[in-house]
Amino acid sequence: MAFIKITEQPSLYNDLEKKPIRELLEDINEEDHKVADAVQKAIPQIEKLVTEVVKRMKQGGRLFYMGAGTSGRLGVLDASEIPPTFGMPPTLVIGLIAGGERALRCPVENAEDDMERGWEELKEHAINVKDTVVGIAASGTTPYVIGALRKARENGILTASISSNPEAPISKEADIAIEMIVGPEFVTGSSRMKSGTGQKMILNMITTSTMIQLGRVKGNRMVNMQLSNQKLVDRGTRMVAEELGIEYEQAKRLLLLYGSVKKAVDAYHEQNLSS
Repeated sequence: MAFIKITEQPSLYNDLEKKPIRELLEDINEEDHKVADAVQKAIPQIEKLVTEVVKRMKQGGRLFYMGAGTSGRLGVLDASEIPPTFGMPPTLVIGLIAGGERALRCPVENAEDDMERGWEELKEHAINVKDTVVGIAASGTTPYVIGALRKARENGILTASISSNPEAPISKEADIAIEMIVGPEFVTGSSRMKSGTGQKMILNMITTSTMIQLGRVKGNRMVNMQLSNQKLVDRGTRMVAEELGIEYEQAKRLLLLYGSVKKAVDAYHEQNLSS
């Protein structure tokens, strides 16, 4: 059966330039409602991936995201939020984008068409069999991503893919293929829209559930978050105060002394046990 790019099929809407703003917004929102349902259908594959990522991370493995354009930017974004949110080192989840740092803000011509570059970048990070590589490509055809996944798999490294087309070429290079079929985009071919939204949702699911499994959340709270501004210090202080049943100022002193909610709470309990 011939591969058909749903992501390139014509929008279900026409004459967009003639529509009033309210109608444009309502139509975009109508399309966005389809994204969560598409992601829900992919949960079994996402579960398989998270299970394997957790297993590998407990053995010292890392998670790599690879993509070009919007897909690459979303991978870098998700990876960059792991240290401040969960207090993990920036070397645990790594986002690689075709064209490098410059491509985060400006298109880098032909970068995504290089079949070899992705694997070269993974080797620069000393990729090994404990790691996992997730290729992100709405079209499912990006050479930069496909080449990296192919070589990673040949070298015994777990691979996964996230795409918006069924039976996409990228899926054939992945041990775990996540296909999130959101249908044609509101603006034909603009995969920064529904496909991008769905990718962001899936990446959130992967890393958040992984971090919870690794013990970086207690109850429903980010007890290992970095205290990088006053808002987070205040949030952490209130967590400590509520958890220990102590006054705000005492909780703040403990938090700033030990550097995280978890360490502050653990230290308080240890001191009380020994006294």
